Amino acid sequence: MRRVPEVADAIADEFGLSLEDRAALLPSGRQRLLPNRVHWAKTYLMKAGLLSSPARGQFTITPAGSDLLASAPPAITRAMLEQYPSFVSFVSGTSGKAAEQTAVPASADATTSDNQTPEERIEAAHTELMSELRSDLLEQILQQSPAFFEQLIVDLLVAMGYGGSHEDAAKRLGGTGDGGVDGVINEDRLGLDRIYVQAKRYAAHVSVGRPDVQAFVGSLVGHGSNKGVFVTTSSFSAPAMDFVRHLSQRVILIDGAALADLMIEHGVGVRVSRAIEIKRVDLDFFELS
Repeated sequence: MRRVPEVADAIADEFGLSLEDRAALLPSGRQRLLPNRVHWAKTYLMKAGLLSSPARGQFTITPAGSDLLASAPPAITRAMLEQYPSFVSFVSGTSGKAAEQTAVPASADATTSDNQTPEERIEAAHTELMSELRSDLLEQILQQSPAFFEQLIVDLLVAMGYGGSHEDAAKRLGGTGDGGVDGVINEDRLGLDRIYVQAKRYAAHVSVGRPDVQAFVGSLVGHGSNKGVFVTTSSFSAPAMDFVRHLSQRVILIDGAALADLMIEHGVGVRVSRAIEIKRVDLDFFELS
Protein backbone atom coordinates (compact mmCIF):
# COMPACT_ATOMS: atom_id res chain seq x y z
CA MET A 1 0.00 0.00 0.00
CA ARG A 2 1.21 3.50 -0.80
CA ARG A 3 0.33 7.13 -0.09
CA VAL A 4 0.38 10.02 -2.55
CA PRO A 5 3.42 11.79 -0.99
CA GLU A 6 5.43 8.53 -1.06
CA VAL A 7 4.58 7.93 -4.72
CA ALA A 8 5.34 11.54 -5.65
CA ASP A 9 8.79 11.26 -4.05
CA ALA A 10 9.43 7.91 -5.76
CA ILE A 11 8.50 9.38 -9.14
CA ALA A 12 10.73 12.40 -8.56
CA ASP A 13 13.64 10.10 -7.70
CA GLU A 14 12.98 7.78 -10.65
CA PHE A 15 13.07 10.63 -13.15
CA GLY A 16 15.81 12.55 -11.38
CA LEU A 17 13.73 15.69 -10.94
CA SER A 18 15.54 18.74 -9.64
CA LEU A 19 14.56 20.48 -6.41
CA GLU A 20 13.06 23.22 -8.57
CA ASP A 21 10.90 20.72 -10.47
CA ARG A 22 9.81 19.06 -7.23
CA ALA A 23 8.78 22.42 -5.78
CA ALA A 24 6.95 23.64 -8.90
CA LEU A 25 3.48 24.99 -8.11
CA LEU A 26 0.20 25.02 -9.98
CA PRO A 27 -0.71 28.38 -11.57
CA SER A 28 -2.84 29.15 -8.52
CA GLY A 29 0.28 28.94 -6.37
CA ARG A 30 -1.61 26.96 -3.73
CA GLN A 31 -0.41 23.42 -4.37
CA ARG A 32 2.66 21.65 -5.72
CA LEU A 33 2.30 20.38 -9.27
CA LEU A 34 3.74 16.87 -8.82
CA PRO A 35 1.58 15.74 -5.85
CA ASN A 36 -1.46 17.20 -7.62
CA ARG A 37 -0.70 15.17 -10.76
CA VAL A 38 -0.15 12.02 -8.68
CA HIS A 39 -3.41 12.59 -6.81
CA TRP A 40 -5.38 12.85 -10.05
CA ALA A 41 -3.58 9.85 -11.55
CA LYS A 42 -4.54 7.86 -8.45
CA THR A 43 -8.13 9.08 -8.69
CA TYR A 44 -8.41 8.13 -12.36
CA LEU A 45 -6.95 4.67 -11.77
CA MET A 46 -9.26 4.08 -8.80
CA LYS A 47 -12.32 5.16 -10.77
CA ALA A 48 -11.32 2.72 -13.51
CA GLY A 49 -11.04 -0.06 -10.91
CA LEU A 50 -7.27 -0.45 -11.35
CA LEU A 51 -6.44 0.72 -7.83
CA SER A 52 -8.34 0.35 -4.55
CA SER A 53 -8.17 2.11 -1.20
CA PRO A 54 -8.09 -0.45 1.64
CA ALA A 55 -7.37 2.25 4.24
CA ARG A 56 -7.78 5.99 4.46
CA GLY A 57 -5.18 7.83 2.40
CA GLN A 58 -3.65 4.59 1.10
CA PHE A 59 -4.03 2.75 -2.19
CA THR A 60 -2.94 -0.51 -3.77
CA ILE A 61 -3.24 -2.22 -7.14
CA THR A 62 -6.26 -4.42 -7.93
CA PRO A 63 -6.34 -7.66 -9.96
CA ALA A 64 -7.63 -5.63 -12.93
CA GLY A 65 -4.69 -3.27 -12.52
CA SER A 66 -2.26 -6.19 -12.40
CA ASP A 67 -3.81 -7.62 -15.56
CA LEU A 68 -3.35 -4.31 -17.35
CA LEU A 69 0.30 -4.08 -16.31
CA ALA A 70 0.85 -7.69 -17.41
CA SER A 71 -0.24 -6.67 -20.90
CA ALA A 72 2.74 -4.26 -20.94
CA PRO A 73 0.96 -1.17 -22.32
CA PRO A 74 3.36 1.51 -23.62
CA ALA A 75 1.48 4.05 -21.49
CA ILE A 76 -1.69 4.31 -19.45
CA THR A 77 -3.61 7.17 -21.01
CA ARG A 78 -6.99 8.70 -20.42
CA ALA A 79 -8.16 7.22 -23.73
CA MET A 80 -7.23 3.78 -22.39
CA LEU A 81 -9.09 4.38 -19.13
CA GLU A 82 -12.20 5.35 -21.10
CA GLN A 83 -12.56 1.64 -21.97
CA TYR A 84 -13.67 1.09 -18.35
CA PRO A 85 -17.38 1.95 -17.75
CA SER A 86 -16.72 2.97 -14.14
CA PHE A 87 -14.23 5.59 -15.33
CA VAL A 88 -16.66 6.90 -17.96
CA SER A 89 -19.29 7.10 -15.23
CA PHE A 90 -16.92 9.17 -13.11
CA VAL A 91 -15.94 11.75 -15.73
CA SER A 92 -19.39 12.09 -17.29
CA GLY A 93 -21.63 11.86 -14.25
CA THR A 94 -23.50 8.92 -15.82
CA SER A 95 -23.91 5.47 -14.33
CA GLY A 96 -24.65 1.85 -15.16
CA LYS A 97 -25.73 1.17 -18.74
CA ALA A 98 -25.41 4.84 -19.64
CA ALA A 99 -21.70 4.66 -18.82
CA GLU A 100 -21.30 1.52 -20.93
CA GLN A 101 -22.99 3.23 -23.87
CA THR A 102 -20.75 6.28 -23.42
CA ALA A 103 -17.50 4.26 -23.47
CA VAL A 104 -15.41 5.19 -26.50
CA PRO A 105 -13.56 2.75 -28.78
CA ALA A 106 -9.82 2.37 -28.44
CA SER A 107 -9.29 4.17 -31.74
CA ALA A 108 -11.08 7.32 -30.56
CA ASP A 109 -9.30 10.62 -30.96
CA ALA A 110 -7.29 11.29 -27.81
CA THR A 111 -7.18 15.00 -28.53
CA THR A 112 -10.87 15.75 -28.07
CA SER A 113 -10.07 18.63 -25.76
CA ASP A 114 -8.18 20.33 -28.59
CA ASN A 115 -11.45 20.59 -30.52
CA GLN A 116 -13.41 22.08 -27.61
CA THR A 117 -13.97 25.73 -26.89
CA PRO A 118 -12.53 27.14 -23.64
CA GLU A 119 -16.05 27.18 -22.19
CA GLU A 120 -16.54 23.52 -23.06
CA ARG A 121 -13.23 22.60 -21.44
CA ILE A 122 -14.19 24.51 -18.30
CA GLU A 123 -17.56 22.75 -18.16
CA ALA A 124 -15.91 19.36 -18.64
CA ALA A 125 -13.38 20.08 -15.91
CA HIS A 126 -16.14 21.29 -13.57
CA THR A 127 -18.13 18.10 -14.17
CA GLU A 128 -15.08 16.01 -13.35
CA LEU A 129 -14.27 17.99 -10.21
CA MET A 130 -17.88 17.69 -9.01
CA SER A 131 -17.82 13.93 -9.57
CA GLU A 132 -14.67 13.66 -7.49
CA LEU A 133 -16.21 15.85 -4.77
CA ARG A 134 -19.31 13.63 -4.56
CA SER A 135 -17.12 10.55 -4.25
CA ASP A 136 -14.95 12.17 -1.56
CA LEU A 137 -18.00 13.29 0.44
CA LEU A 138 -19.48 9.80 0.54
CA GLU A 139 -16.09 8.33 1.44
CA GLN A 140 -15.74 10.77 4.35
CA ILE A 141 -19.27 10.00 5.58
CA LEU A 142 -18.56 6.26 5.60
CA GLN A 143 -15.53 6.88 7.83
CA GLN A 144 -17.61 8.67 10.48
CA SER A 145 -19.78 7.22 13.24
CA PRO A 146 -23.47 6.39 12.73
CA ALA A 147 -24.35 9.20 15.17
CA PHE A 148 -22.39 11.68 13.04
CA PHE A 149 -24.31 10.58 9.94
CA GLU A 150 -27.67 10.96 11.68
CA GLN A 151 -26.78 14.48 12.81
CA LEU A 152 -25.46 15.33 9.33
CA ILE A 153 -28.86 14.54 7.82
CA VAL A 154 -30.65 16.76 10.32
CA ASP A 155 -28.09 19.53 9.69
CA LEU A 156 -28.68 19.22 5.96
CA LEU A 157 -32.44 19.51 6.32
CA VAL A 158 -32.00 22.61 8.46
CA ALA A 159 -29.65 24.07 5.83
CA MET A 160 -32.38 23.40 3.25
CA GLY A 161 -34.71 25.64 5.22
CA TYR A 162 -36.77 23.19 7.23
CA GLY A 163 -37.64 24.57 10.65
CA GLY A 164 -35.28 27.54 10.68
CA SER A 165 -32.46 27.52 13.24
CA HIS A 166 -30.76 24.46 14.71
CA GLU A 167 -31.86 25.49 18.22
CA ASP A 168 -35.55 25.61 17.38
CA ALA A 169 -35.92 23.20 14.51
CA ALA A 170 -33.75 20.12 14.82
CA LYS A 171 -33.63 17.41 17.42
CA ARG A 172 -31.72 14.14 17.20
CA LEU A 173 -33.52 10.94 18.13
CA GLY A 174 -30.77 8.49 17.17
CA GLY A 175 -29.71 5.62 19.39
CA THR A 176 -31.28 2.68 21.13
CA GLY A 177 -35.01 2.95 21.55
CA ASP A 178 -35.49 5.47 18.76
CA GLY A 179 -38.49 3.54 17.47
CA GLY A 180 -37.01 3.04 14.02
CA VAL A 181 -36.44 6.76 13.52
CA ASP A 182 -33.06 8.49 13.53
CA GLY A 183 -34.20 12.11 13.59
CA VAL A 184 -37.10 14.51 13.54
CA ILE A 185 -37.31 18.03 12.24
CA ASN A 186 -40.04 20.65 12.12
CA GLU A 187 -41.36 21.24 8.62
CA ASP A 188 -41.70 24.96 9.36
CA ARG A 189 -40.70 27.50 12.00
CA LEU A 190 -43.98 27.13 13.85
CA GLY A 191 -43.68 23.36 14.10
CA LEU A 192 -47.10 22.77 12.57
CA ASP A 193 -45.88 19.46 11.19
CA ARG A 194 -42.87 17.20 11.64
CA ILE A 195 -40.73 15.21 9.25
CA TYR A 196 -39.19 11.98 10.52
CA VAL A 197 -35.82 10.82 9.25
CA GLN A 198 -34.17 7.43 8.81
CA ALA A 199 -30.47 7.30 7.92
CA LYS A 200 -28.66 4.19 6.69
CA ARG A 201 -24.90 4.44 6.24
CA TYR A 202 -24.23 1.62 3.78
CA ALA A 203 -21.31 0.87 1.46
CA ALA A 204 -21.96 1.65 -2.21
CA HIS A 205 -22.52 -2.00 -3.16
CA VAL A 206 -25.19 -2.59 -0.46
CA SER A 207 -28.59 -1.24 -1.45
CA VAL A 208 -31.50 -0.50 0.88
CA GLY A 209 -34.29 -3.00 0.27
CA ARG A 210 -38.04 -2.86 0.61
CA PRO A 211 -38.11 -4.40 4.13
CA ASP A 212 -36.07 -1.49 5.54
CA VAL A 213 -38.35 1.06 3.91
CA GLN A 214 -41.45 -0.81 5.09
CA ALA A 215 -40.12 -0.80 8.66
CA PHE A 216 -39.57 2.95 8.44
CA VAL A 217 -43.12 3.51 7.21
CA GLY A 218 -44.36 1.44 10.13
CA SER A 219 -42.41 3.72 12.47
CA LEU A 220 -44.07 6.75 10.91
CA VAL A 221 -47.47 5.27 11.67
CA GLY A 222 -46.36 4.61 15.25
CA HIS A 223 -45.34 8.27 15.61
CA GLY A 224 -48.61 9.45 14.09
CA SER A 225 -46.85 11.03 11.14
CA ASN A 226 -47.32 10.76 7.38
CA LYS A 227 -44.10 12.45 6.25
CA GLY A 228 -40.64 10.89 6.21
CA VAL A 229 -37.24 11.10 4.57
CA PHE A 230 -35.12 7.96 4.17
CA VAL A 231 -31.47 8.72 3.39
CA THR A 232 -28.67 6.32 2.53
CA THR A 233 -25.08 6.62 1.34
CA SER A 234 -25.69 3.80 -1.15
CA SER A 235 -28.83 3.22 -3.25
CA PHE A 236 -32.37 1.88 -3.04
CA SER A 237 -33.51 -1.34 -4.65
CA ALA A 238 -36.18 -1.22 -7.36
CA PRO A 239 -38.80 -2.87 -5.07
CA ALA A 240 -38.08 -0.24 -2.38
CA MET A 241 -38.59 2.62 -4.81
CA ASP A 242 -41.74 1.04 -6.21
CA PHE A 243 -43.13 0.53 -2.69
CA VAL A 244 -43.06 4.24 -1.77
CA ARG A 245 -44.86 5.23 -4.99
CA HIS A 246 -48.06 3.61 -3.76
CA LEU A 247 -48.09 4.85 -0.15
CA SER A 248 -50.63 7.17 1.41
CA GLN A 249 -47.74 8.56 3.45
CA ARG A 250 -45.29 10.95 1.81
CA VAL A 251 -41.87 9.26 1.96
CA ILE A 252 -38.87 10.68 0.10
CA LEU A 253 -35.90 8.44 -0.72
CA ILE A 254 -32.49 10.10 -1.00
CA ASP A 255 -29.63 7.92 -2.24
CA GLY A 256 -25.90 8.60 -1.99
CA ALA A 257 -25.63 10.59 -5.22
CA ALA A 258 -28.58 12.81 -4.31
CA LEU A 259 -27.25 13.24 -0.76
CA ALA A 260 -23.87 14.44 -2.03
CA ASP A 261 -25.54 16.84 -4.48
CA LEU A 262 -27.70 18.32 -1.72
CA MET A 263 -24.70 18.74 0.59
CA ILE A 264 -22.81 20.56 -2.15
CA GLU A 265 -25.78 22.74 -3.08
CA HIS A 266 -26.46 23.79 0.51
CA GLY A 267 -22.86 24.05 1.72
CA VAL A 268 -22.90 21.19 4.24
CA GLY A 269 -19.49 19.53 4.69
CA VAL A 270 -17.95 21.53 1.85
CA ARG A 271 -16.27 24.91 1.40
CA VAL A 272 -15.16 26.99 -1.56
CA SER A 273 -11.59 26.09 -2.46
CA ARG A 274 -11.17 28.53 -5.31
CA ALA A 275 -13.42 30.89 -7.25
CA ILE A 276 -12.62 31.89 -10.82
CA GLU A 277 -14.18 34.92 -12.50
CA ILE A 278 -14.59 34.84 -16.27
CA LYS A 279 -14.97 38.31 -17.73
CA ARG A 280 -16.06 39.36 -21.22
CA VAL A 281 -15.93 42.62 -23.10
CA ASP A 282 -18.84 44.89 -22.14
CA LEU A 283 -20.17 45.78 -25.60
CA ASP A 284 -22.71 48.21 -24.10
CA PHE A 285 -19.81 50.23 -22.67
CA PHE A 286 -18.20 50.65 -26.09
CA GLU A 287 -21.48 51.39 -27.87
CA LEU A 288 -21.96 54.45 -25.66
CA SER A 289 -19.07 56.26 -27.32
